[in-house]
Amino acid sequence: MQDLRHRLDAGIQLTTGPGLPSPAAYHVLVAGRPRREEVIASPHLRAVVVPWAGIPESTWQLMREFPGIAVHNLHHNALPVAEHALALLLAAAKFVVPMDRALRGHDWRPRYEPNPSLLLEGRTALILGYGAIGRKLAMMCRGLGMDVIAVRRQVPEGSRWQEDTGILLAPAEDLHTLLPRAAALLICLPHTPETTGLIGARELALLPPQAVLVNVGRGPIVDEAALYHALRDGRLCAAGLDVWYNYPQDAEARGHTAPSAYPFHELPNVVMSPHRAGGSTGTEALRVRHLARLLNAAARGEPVPNRVDLEAGY
Repeated sequence: MQDLRHRLDAGIQLTTGPGLPSPAAYHVLVAGRPRREEVIASPHLRAVVVPWAGIPESTWQLMREFPGIAVHNLHHNALPVAEHALALLLAAAKFVVPMDRALRGHDWRPRYEPNPSLLLEGRTALILGYGAIGRKLAMMCRGLGMDVIAVRRQVPEGSRWQEDTGILLAPAEDLHTLLPRAAALLICLPHTPETTGLIGARELALLPPQAVLVNVGRGPIVDEAALYHALRDGRLCAAGLDVWYNYPQDAEARGHTAPSAYPFHELPNVVMSPHRAGGSTGTEALRVRHLARLLNAAARGEPVPNRVDLEAGY
């Protein structure tokens, strides 16, 4: 909190704590899941800031009742998430996990068997979602020598080819045409009614042989059963998954909660990560910097970044 205060412009009054300040005269409320009483208490409230990427369902539902109050979120974790997605891509494509497990058991036989490791240079990475995370991940894939196509909801005419980055932007309606070109399908989308089940059995079947899927968006974007069976049957070469379908409901359940109704843990071609992509030793410092930048912009009357489109859900 001291670091945040240090970064704020003079004149910004910061109040913290679980209760409402008295008098309740705040202009900006920083809360991931604001309570109704917090939203209505201050007649001066003009913005709610969710201090992470994405909008909880309860927040989305509540704030749709207050169209005059802007909702913003933070993209401070874009870099750690993109780095983690790249790590999952490389680990899955190079079959790092099963090789590690074998050698831990002093088993050298995989070294003398056909090597399943996939070469990524010169192949196509198809990125679904070209927001803060997708843009950083796209540049990382370019650094690997991959061709990159990024799918976003809207692409203005004449701006598909990004000459400065070498990235091709494509509208969502081109997805089925693009899937057969994707050696790596990288999912960075938010979870909305439009994206639920976006990748199902039909879409997975359109991917070429030896394709790798990485999901750092949300689990339900990819159909759970279709993904498991495609991996089990070898129609999908490998996957790196940081987001899932079932989460612990309380602290006691954290030690024994299966992330899916299907036994992904039995598949050697899956790298499993417990929804930790956004975390790193530097993530909280990044959060403070991004929050300070947003609050300073609001205080100065400048455009406030990362406004959420409540109709779209992100």
